[in-house]
Amino acid sequence: MVMDLSAQMMQATVQLEQPLGDGTRTVGTGFLITETTPDGKPHTILVTANHVFDKMPKANARIGYRFANPDGSWSYSPQSLKIRDGQGHPLWTHHPSRDVAAIAITAPAAFAKAAISEDYLAADDTFAKYQVGAGDQMMTLGFPRGLAANSAGFPILRAGRVASYPIAPARIFPTFLLDFSVFPGNSGGPVFMSGPARHTATGDSGQNGPDVEFIAGLLTQQVELNSERLDIGIVTNARFIRETIALIKDPDAPVTEVASQEPISGAKAASAEEAARPE
Repeated sequence: MVMDLSAQMMQATVQLEQPLGDGTRTVGTGFLITETTPDGKPHTILVTANHVFDKMPKANARIGYRFANPDGSWSYSPQSLKIRDGQGHPLWTHHPSRDVAAIAITAPAAFAKAAISEDYLAADDTFAKYQVGAGDQMMTLGFPRGLAANSAGFPILRAGRVASYPIAPARIFPTFLLDFSVFPGNSGGPVFMSGPARHTATGDSGQNGPDVEFIAGLLTQQVELNSERLDIGIVTNARFIRETIALIKDPDAPVTEVASQEPISGAKAASAEEAARPE
């Protein structure tokens, strides 16, 4: 049976926040990935945009865990997450050229179980295999302006269509555009496909196509031109999530060199700093 990736991503996506001490907090989005270490043990990794952590100056952030109660209700229970050492140095790993961060965490058992397997991160041939391109719909999860879907702290699900062409290979096109309204606080949220493929390499399409379940990347920026929001998000390809996770284990692991650091002229980060809102 194919995993319902939408439901699983809901469970694995968390709000990241840091109180500023003046009655406000900064907010971003992260999601949990599980990988297997060489000794066969599962390893839980929190993935987000690098600027989310970078804009949090204090040593501890809060990660928004949720717990199911016996009566069917949920409790929102943020817990402390150490992101800097005593000297203020980052404890997370970031990609050297893309806005991606990852940090190994010890999550509550329910959340460790909910983490998405690293195998669901799109591989180099995933977009080509399913002929994913302009016009295809993808979904994303996040906490726009720090808002959650409910008091339990679940993320808000949004959808948009791929708005640029081409979107692969990642070494040439490290990012792509998604047509949907982006707000501060969305940064670091997963972007994924879940449902029948519109096209496949075998020529099937529509309802005849196989179910497609993969994480395409993470949201890192919104597009603004002359201070006007264009309702376009910039998604960093999942290849760079894989590489960042690999850097946790081996700081000398190979990474992809890309020609351009800026995905689009006028792009502006959907920064956690801008998501400051009352606690």
